[in-house]
Amino acid sequence: MHCASCASIIEKSLGKVDGVHAVSVNVGTEMAKVSYDETKVNPEQLSKHIEPLGYTLVIPTDAPSAAAMGMSADEHTAHLGLNQSKSEKLAELAAMKTKIITIMPMAAFAVGIMVWNILAEFNQVAAVPSLWNDSFNTLLALMATYALFVVGKPYLLGLYRFLRYGAANMDTLIGIGTSAAFLYSVIVTVFREEVRLYVNVSVTYFDVAIVVIAFITLGKYLEARAKIKTGDAIEKLLNLQAKTALVLRDGKEIELPVDQVVHGDLIIVKPAGKIPVDGVLTEGSSFVDEAMVSGEPVPVEKNAGDTVVAGTLNTTGSFTFRATKVGRETMLAHIITMVQEAQGSKAPIQALADKISSIFVPIVLVIAFVSLGSWLLLGTSSLGFAQALSFGLVSFVGVLVIACPCALGLATPTAIIVGVGKGAKEGILIKDAATLEKLHKVDVVVVDKTGTITKGKPELVRVQNQSALSEAELVSILASLESKSEHPIASAIVSYASAHNIALKSITDFKAIKGKGVQGVIDGVAYYAGNLRLMQDLSLSLSTNAIEQETREGKTPVILATEKQIIGIVLVADAIKPEAVEAVAALHKLGIRVVMLTGDNAQTADFIAKQVGIDEVVAEVMPEDKLNKIKELQAEGRVVAMAGDGINDAPALAQADVGIAMATGTDVAIESAGITLLHGDISKMVKAVRLSRLTMRGIRQNLFWAFAYNVIGIPLATGMFYPVFGWLLNPMFAGLAMALSSVSVVGNSLRLKTKTL
Repeated sequence: MHCASCASIIEKSLGKVDGVHAVSVNVGTEMAKVSYDETKVNPEQLSKHIEPLGYTLVIPTDAPSAAAMGMSADEHTAHLGLNQSKSEKLAELAAMKTKIITIMPMAAFAVGIMVWNILAEFNQVAAVPSLWNDSFNTLLALMATYALFVVGKPYLLGLYRFLRYGAANMDTLIGIGTSAAFLYSVIVTVFREEVRLYVNVSVTYFDVAIVVIAFITLGKYLEARAKIKTGDAIEKLLNLQAKTALVLRDGKEIELPVDQVVHGDLIIVKPAGKIPVDGVLTEGSSFVDEAMVSGEPVPVEKNAGDTVVAGTLNTTGSFTFRATKVGRETMLAHIITMVQEAQGSKAPIQALADKISSIFVPIVLVIAFVSLGSWLLLGTSSLGFAQALSFGLVSFVGVLVIACPCALGLATPTAIIVGVGKGAKEGILIKDAATLEKLHKVDVVVVDKTGTITKGKPELVRVQNQSALSEAELVSILASLESKSEHPIASAIVSYASAHNIALKSITDFKAIKGKGVQGVIDGVAYYAGNLRLMQDLSLSLSTNAIEQETREGKTPVILATEKQIIGIVLVADAIKPEAVEAVAALHKLGIRVVMLTGDNAQTADFIAKQVGIDEVVAEVMPEDKLNKIKELQAEGRVVAMAGDGINDAPALAQADVGIAMATGTDVAIESAGITLLHGDISKMVKAVRLSRLTMRGIRQNLFWAFAYNVIGIPLATGMFYPVFGWLLNPMFAGLAMALSSVSVVGNSLRLKTKTL
């Protein structure tokens, strides 16, 4: 596929097939999405339907499964956003490069002769000797024959298909233009005396055919080479997959292809090894580099019970894990599928370009013939027929060459491909192009508290020591007591002790006191840990005002005491994520208002909102209340993004203009929202907004330049400015401009890769 017209031809052709419900073709990714009735038609029949038009459907295998089963990027088709494997695309590029190497010296020779003639016309150099001129013309004729029938074969096929099937694309325009220039030149050369009375026989256009084909082919080569780079994200994701796994079966270590790993297999991962499938650690520990999946640069510590993800890289230690998700089930396979589908989807802004492209080629053909006819009708009286025909032919070829809609077709999809790929590298998974486009308009972000602003699990946030014991000793005693309890708050205290390398003590006579706390004996001393009511039962006095204030702020106090005195108080709370304050401030800088919705009590919600800098708080809400708040904001004309955990916030996520799931680990809620932020990192939401704005800016720039080339070039090529300024556009320069337009659009899209989010 070479231009937006290709996409339009395929869509129209397949859309007419009985049993086809819907067709969407993306020129940037060279992919078609076809919805059809399999009782009436199959993909092979669809492919045969478009083969006469010069296209073939590359019917994909089970892509997620293949990607997740050790197939490398070079071996895999339909995953580079090019509908070809990289090796196939590189082979195609090599063939194009060979043609360019042969034709560019010919083009340089043709341009040299043209410049000599122009300089001679202005008396800057001597005229080309007559004998030389005839030799040069013969040489140019031979070169033009090679250029048109060897290098320009695709353009002749485009002309043939137009004449036979009425399907016109970019190749058709180039084919008609260069063929007309070549045919005219042959007639003038072979039948010089016979046509001398009617045309200017001293002028031929062999050089036009050579140079136009050379520039267009060079442009296609540079464009194809640049497009390969737009598929880098998918290629890198594919290359993350391990090809083999070291599996423990019947007490033996066996190295197996990754597609032979089954659920429940015990897999050994050694230092610097790739993790082949998703699973849970059963033995050992290490730090795992999850950067390509999550975007986080710092390796994550993994211990028994922690999850690991296929494609991530073990760094130092060795460990064993049990396979829980294999093949298409792995998180990496889901990410590849999601990125691939998003890159292949169309943004609403593309609709205009598609609509114009669908009628562009026929309109250009009409303009070209009208331009030729106008020169013959209106120019003959003042210039004479021979000169009018010469100028008319230049205009005819120039219009056909410069008006190719390649840049227009590539403007949106190339930017989307790069944008979605960059997002995936940052741990931002975008479901489709429409979501990416909507996000740049968002002016209100609604966030859930638990799991979005806060970590979503209780942590020990402060220790108040009221004894002669060291803080470590106090925590050791308390954690020892709580280690026997199953309460979530007890788990937070034990985790704190573990994280700070505080050893636990042996405990006897442990007892859980329902609704109040726990008690036990350590080193012969009876200790109690619990709430205010337990202290009151022990007749121990304590200032309740301070306790109540901490409670209002969302903290849960756990008091440690003996039968005679209070030893200390630890405060447990759902801690604010470290990145939350910075993320909210960054959203404000982007002009976005932040609203927090939570089922928690108003005092706790207000306290957290003030710490983070949130603009508005709505507390003590049910899921349906969250939905109504979204509707209320939308009724005010706001464009709303909702960030939640993708499960209990589902109604609100669905109602919002953009739903953002704060996903963690392998339980990523990829299908629940338009955007998924891996590892539940709210700072990625800021990056997502910036990415959207950068991508949309790139699309607008691309569309501007694509339209600008044609708006300026077509009138110039027709000769519209000749009567006033004496301007005519040489078809050779038209070819160069057309080639540069496509390259500039792809190059501008690739600039997004260099941007910092």
